[in-house]
Amino acid sequence: MKMHRLFTVVPAALAMNLVFTDANFAKNPPSVINAKFRTEPLVLNGNSGGSVASNCGNIPAEPSQVIKVEESLPYLRVTVESQGQPTLLINGPGGRFCIQADSYSGGKAEMSGFWPAGEYSFYIGESSKRQYNYTLSISQQRPSQ
Repeated sequence: MKMHRLFTVVPAALAMNLVFTDANFAKNPPSVINAKFRTEPLVLNGNSGGSVASNCGNIPAEPSQVIKVEESLPYLRVTVESQGQPTLLINGPGGRFCIQADSYSGGKAEMSGFWPAGEYSFYIGESSKRQYNYTLSISQQRPSQ
């Protein structure tokens, strides 16, 4: 009897784990980035905001974008722009980060620095309960001073 339970619990748990992985919820297949990615910057578009209230604004229930960094990159800059006040929740190998638009970044949500290899789920939210079109730019170029 115990053996039978093990065979029903383990496959069910494995199936649930596969179902509730962030990448499985993404609307689009992962965008792949490496040291030699061709498009500079890589630009992705969508709608910000969502139905999940969080400390990082109102975010969607599933990732807006999934980015796969094939090799660790010494510098990568991610910028979200919209007509509202965008937020960016990143869930990746280095942890979970919330970036909010501020006056220093000109009303954009922006994060830059070293990015370890791995898969990153981006939840593009909004401080208000509204939704706006967003532009997500990913670049390996440092901004000019």
